[in-house]
Amino acid sequence: MRYLHTMVRVTDVDKSLDFYCNKLGMKEVKRRESPEGRFTLIFLASSDDVDAGAKSNAPLVELTYNWDPEQYGEGRNFGHLAYEVDDIYALCDRLQKAGVTINRPPRDGRMAFIRSPDNISIELLQKGEAKAPAEPWKSAPNIGKW
Repeated sequence: MRYLHTMVRVTDVDKSLDFYCNKLGMKEVKRRESPEGRFTLIFLASSDDVDAGAKSNAPLVELTYNWDPEQYGEGRNFGHLAYEVDDIYALCDRLQKAGVTINRPPRDGRMAFIRSPDNISIELLQKGEAKAPAEPWKSAPNIGKW
């Protein structure tokens, strides 16, 4: 058995691609439009997995856009997506400057949580050892749910 992908439903393709690609740095590796099923599937790979993802050898995130409007809950029953990052402080700073709320700041230099435009929780984990606790993150409060 081999892990293939995680599917999350999205309500706005442009907002979702802006979040996952422009802000998080993921890359679209394939897309499938299904007029008969009235949906679009967009497969994304993390920056370190782009080449492998294109060959289906790395786990992908599948954004599923149903053409007929639906209301989805918060996604908390889904759990979360998790990504290892090179510099959690730099990424959180860049995301915050881009308008993304850091729901659980990286106070410990190791872990942070954000949410996608469709309220999917995303855990960011520092690659290797945790960074030394530092401001402004050290004293930053949690915001909302994560």
